[in-house]
Amino acid sequence: MNSTLSGRACFRSICLPLYLYSSCATAEIIESTLTIPVQIFANHHLVVKQNVVVSVTRETAQAHAAVALIAHGRPASGPERLRMGQVKYPGNALWLAQQGFVVVVPTRIGYGVTGGPDLDYSGECADKNYLGAQNGALQQYRQVLDYLAKQPYVDGQRGILIGESFGGLTATAFAASKNTAGVLGVVNIAGGDGGDYDHLDQPCEPERLETTFALLGKKNHLPVLWMYSLNDRFWGPDYPRRWFQAYQAAGGAGEFVQLPADKNNGHFIFNRNVLAWHADLERFLVRLGFAAADQSAAAQH
Repeated sequence: MNSTLSGRACFRSICLPLYLYSSCATAEIIESTLTIPVQIFANHHLVVKQNVVVSVTRETAQAHAAVALIAHGRPASGPERLRMGQVKYPGNALWLAQQGFVVVVPTRIGYGVTGGPDLDYSGECADKNYLGAQNGALQQYRQVLDYLAKQPYVDGQRGILIGESFGGLTATAFAASKNTAGVLGVVNIAGGDGGDYDHLDQPCEPERLETTFALLGKKNHLPVLWMYSLNDRFWGPDYPRRWFQAYQAAGGAGEFVQLPADKNNGHFIFNRNVLAWHADLERFLVRLGFAAADQSAAAQH
């Protein structure tokens, strides 16, 4: 089933202007749902084979548009993960579609409407396996991107991956993976693992996570934009910069942007304060060569 958005649209009290480079005064943006089959392997053995539910938001007049895949975060408990339903990021998806992207939001295995086993579990707080917990998500996103690349409305050679929280760590891991085909850059927003309300400002094993980011920096293949709020209560004010410094010192190509504090916990700034990160993301998109973002930035100055 498709739903249609045209002209200007409002989500969560944020009104977003339409910036498109087509000749039409208004453009039709539709949201649809795909079910994409994936297979997850561990040590060369098939461990999961099922469909992943994927939300797609795009402007119908555009052919061969670049993909923007959004990687969602991870609630702490199983019931919370199931209550996620179908992950859509509606306001952010609409804004990215207005920049000319086909916006793809997979609900990963183990979450919401997709269901299935929890592939993202990284272990108890005192014994985290941060990289190992990324394998399932990375395989899903690679297969989703390959599926979308075959669709007539997608340019499979040009795309970005944007990750929030656990998804931000996944995005950074994707930039260091063996197959980054079709992705020109990734965005890590509030990325990490091992944070929750029981230990604010003190994530599980932050030094091990620092080592993990350094390993990802050493293997990095793509430019990565890091964006963290000043009052991210899951990671605290200092750890994100330390992680980035370790990542960069190991060879990772990236830029760190300190976003402002947001309400009681800036960890959720991706949805709650989009104006805090739009300009930095637009500049990043321009550097990657996305013309729609270039014209959007020009329209605002």
